[in-house]
Amino acid sequence: MQQNNLDTLKSDMEAYLKSNGFVVFYGAPRGLIERPVVDWDVERYPDFQEFLSVAQQLGVKMVVFHHREFASEVIDHALEELQDASFEFDDQRDVERRLRELRMYEGFTCALELSFDYQAMTYVFELRTEWYNELNDTLDELDMFPEEDDEDENPLSGYYSKN
Repeated sequence: MQQNNLDTLKSDMEAYLKSNGFVVFYGAPRGLIERPVVDWDVERYPDFQEFLSVAQQLGVKMVVFHHREFASEVIDHALEELQDASFEFDDQRDVERRLRELRMYEGFTCALELSFDYQAMTYVFELRTEWYNELNDTLDELDMFPEEDDEDENPLSGYYSKN
């Protein structure tokens, strides 16, 4: 499920957690942990209350709550990277335009995550805004293009390991 504004939902989640007796731990995103992770199907079951109902039925008391607020420094860094990328002029202008348009979301909540641990597994409910997904796609696109300097040093750098 993707939304354009998660700020209201963030407040709703916090209120629901507190009113239903959960201990809320404000933590980092859990996707990078080294234990098995099971993602909730937010496309078919977008209601966070259903996710938390499962936690309650399992006797879980503590839920990790993470929210990411968008900061335009990401855009600034991406624009710097774009200057070194080997894009065609028109493509570079298009990416630059898309990045600059995303500045208007400064300070908005771009991602919400609820998670809990149960029997050596971590269960995760995550929502991201459409514009944040667009930003991530654009950043991935920038990573796909080698920097011009790297390309000149070793034209086969993308094909063979330097090891």
